[in-house]
Amino acid sequence: MIRHDRRELLEAKVWPHVQTPGQYVGGERNAIVKDHSTLRGKLCLGFPDAYSIGMSHHGLQVLYSLINRRDDWCAERAFTPWPDMEALLRRHGLPLYSLETFTALSDFDVIGVSLQYEISSPNVLTMLDLGGIALESRERTLAAPLVVAGGPCCQNPEPMADYFDVMIIGDGEPALPEICDRWIEKKEQAIARDGLLAGAAGRRQREAALAEIATELPYAYVPRFYEPEYADGRIISLNRTRPEVPETIAPAVIGDLERTPLPTKPVVPYIECVHDRIALEIMRGCPHLCRFCQSTVIKRPLRVREVETIVDAALESYHNTGFNEISILSLSSSDYPHFEPLMHRLHEVFKPLNVNISVPSLRVNEQLRTLPLLLGNDRRSSMTLAPEVARDDMREQIRKKIKNSDLIEGCRVAFQNGFESVKLYFLCGLPGERPVDLDGIVDLAEQIATVGKEVRGRYAKVTASVSNFVPKSHTPYQWNGMQHREYFQWAHKYLWSRRKIRSINIKCHDIETSLLEGVISRGDRRTGKAIRLAWERGARMDGWTEHLDPTRWWQAIEDAGIDVERQVHQPYELLDKLPWDHVNVKFGRNYLEKEQTRSTIQLSAMASAE
Repeated sequence: MIRHDRRELLEAKVWPHVQTPGQYVGGERNAIVKDHSTLRGKLCLGFPDAYSIGMSHHGLQVLYSLINRRDDWCAERAFTPWPDMEALLRRHGLPLYSLETFTALSDFDVIGVSLQYEISSPNVLTMLDLGGIALESRERTLAAPLVVAGGPCCQNPEPMADYFDVMIIGDGEPALPEICDRWIEKKEQAIARDGLLAGAAGRRQREAALAEIATELPYAYVPRFYEPEYADGRIISLNRTRPEVPETIAPAVIGDLERTPLPTKPVVPYIECVHDRIALEIMRGCPHLCRFCQSTVIKRPLRVREVETIVDAALESYHNTGFNEISILSLSSSDYPHFEPLMHRLHEVFKPLNVNISVPSLRVNEQLRTLPLLLGNDRRSSMTLAPEVARDDMREQIRKKIKNSDLIEGCRVAFQNGFESVKLYFLCGLPGERPVDLDGIVDLAEQIATVGKEVRGRYAKVTASVSNFVPKSHTPYQWNGMQHREYFQWAHKYLWSRRKIRSINIKCHDIETSLLEGVISRGDRRTGKAIRLAWERGARMDGWTEHLDPTRWWQAIEDAGIDVERQVHQPYELLDKLPWDHVNVKFGRNYLEKEQTRSTIQLSAMASAE
């Protein structure tokens, strides 16, 4: 059911005049096209970023494969167009369309959007507006698609709450198909009773259907039924407007990851993407409890796949795509309980095929001393590790139990086995951070570079990638304030002043981007006004540094009446209401409170010892 008329117009008027038109034409290998007239429902998976980012996202391929296994539904794809494409679509009166059939977003039954990165929030509005869908949920009638959000940014759903009908908390695999089916069911029932109504009556029809979904599905947050109450610049209550909807939202959880199929026929993009490889999730969750990490909290419990399940899926994916690299994914892949036999099996199967095995998330522990031998070095010259901090007392504070001795010896073995460089991820601005913690970052990088010289005769290339810490929801640090701009500016300069070995590079994350991430991720529903103002004033693709205009954002935030000092930098008291308290996580708020209390005690002890 391809809209050939729309495709022909695009081919004649639009694609010849945009950069990289291959990202807009569809027709890729393994893309699935179904006849809409034979289906009960149509889902468009929208990714609010460029094609090259969205097509590298494993979750998109998972949900695309999951829905398309069904005979009664289709899943198609749409991505945020670059500004040149957006301008031409508007000029020619063309809607944002799916890549499979060139169907306008407004003609789907459900739009599923993955919220991965706060600064990309305006891209959601671009997609809705270009797709012919009213921006705010309350403006839509029953005839409009159900607009659903999922992804990590839903852990604080409030900043984008006005723009979504439903926000899924937790795993998408069990939740999205159920919501799709319920929506069609509610819509069919309403049409059978009253027909499809327009105007205010149509909006009331939609509200009634959404109320039933909110009541029936514990993981489905329907923001319109919750009204925030504020005092002294902060939220003090979230009041239900309907007594039947739940007070708090429980996450959807896959109980048996092993029985959840992996996508073995992923869509192969036409253009170069950030990750051009097969991606396979081997484990969901993390056995560790780092205080700074949101993912380790929201991805609980720990669930694993069997070795042969992974290897079989990898081989099938290879035959279906021809990719020459396989990436095994989890929060900490080397903590997978069968890691060594898995690596042996993957090398056994894929080395004869000249396929590289990539392990992007390695944990620094005693296993790292032997890990380079397991990884091998086919076409690999760099190893990436995330020590986060460089001193033992600060590691105790953030609950990342690693040792520099393991890290350094692991790097020594890597250099002995042909690795040439190391990339290290660190955090800057953690609670209780001291100048000696910044010293440690440079000292550790220098130690590793020197080990490279001992092994290879010249200093190894070491990149210390330093991110600015944002206290995220559902972590023990959620009560802490974020450091100010002036602190990060000082810390970045200080790190550079300590660098002595030329082969060491210190890459600090953009401060304005981090601060804006703090505003959005720690915001309440009023933050949505600032996002819309920024979008109306031209915010597009701001996840890309060359497109970000911080001045536009800060003006929008000021015009929206947001007190940045109060929202981002001032800490909360332990008993304060938080904007995201209605979202539940495993172990709950009591666990987070205990961890924050322990953290405060440890920080006091660290300060006394200085």
